[in-house]
Amino acid sequence: MMYLVVCPQCRNHMKYDTKDTLLAKKVKRCVYCGRSFSVRQNLLKTLPK
Repeated sequence: MMYLVVCPQCRNHMKYDTKDTLLAKKVKRCVYCGRSFSVRQNLLKTLPK
């Protein structure tokens, strides 16, 4: 599944790709500012593959 997430610090949008649909403990590091954040709490929408 491909998701669109937003960084809570710098507000840049990024794509997040995962094979499983469980997003409870998934963490992503922002490619712009370097902050790590929870994918589930900062999810914008699901993208088609």
